[in-house]
Amino acid sequence: MHTENMIAKSIGALFIITMILGMIDAYTVAPILQASLADYYSNKSMFYIGALSILFMSIGVVGIAILFYPVLEKHNRIIAITYICARVMECLLLIIGVIVYFLLQTLSQEFIKAGSPASPYFQTLANVAVETRYSSYHVAMIFLSIASIMLCYLLFKTRLIPRIITVLGIIGYAFVFVSAPLDLLGMIDTTGTGGILYIPGALFELLLLPLWLFIKGFNPVAVR
Repeated sequence: MHTENMIAKSIGALFIITMILGMIDAYTVAPILQASLADYYSNKSMFYIGALSILFMSIGVVGIAILFYPVLEKHNRIIAITYICARVMECLLLIIGVIVYFLLQTLSQEFIKAGSPASPYFQTLANVAVETRYSSYHVAMIFLSIASIMLCYLLFKTRLIPRIITVLGIIGYAFVFVSAPLDLLGMIDTTGTGGILYIPGALFELLLLPLWLFIKGFNPVAVR
């Protein structure tokens, strides 16, 4: 039982850490992406912070799935494996953002060296890179939502954690599953008012689930 308690606390810690890393990226790089291409290079330190945040967040989400595996595998091996695979896909898609950040730094530097030409060549490449970053992020959220709905279903069924918490998780990830494609299609903007759809999932990942895992851990009756 001591092992399960350590796993529960580690999972809770990783959920909090990955959420904080995601917010660091959102509040450092995202606002700069709305600025001119010439401003990217002058804010390179923020891009490096964002890139490192995404990189460690990507590693963290895979870590969550690996830690969950021995607990989930006892109840449903298919869901346990699927959860790992989906979070690995999420990790790979998120890392595209790291590559894009370094690409934008190179573009910005070359743009400045060229004397900030009026030709749209550099800006067009930058726009494509930024859109690739956003698109890969939303596709990653689709993988996250599908895998996490399955996770919450299994947690609900097995009562590993209280069902009221898992219900919020299912609702939160269902909103993410809907909002990500809508954002890709340009029907909503999750960086603006559409971001309200992320609130239930954020409460689940940043507050309710980690706190419960830290304080109570997994239900010892359900852990066989």
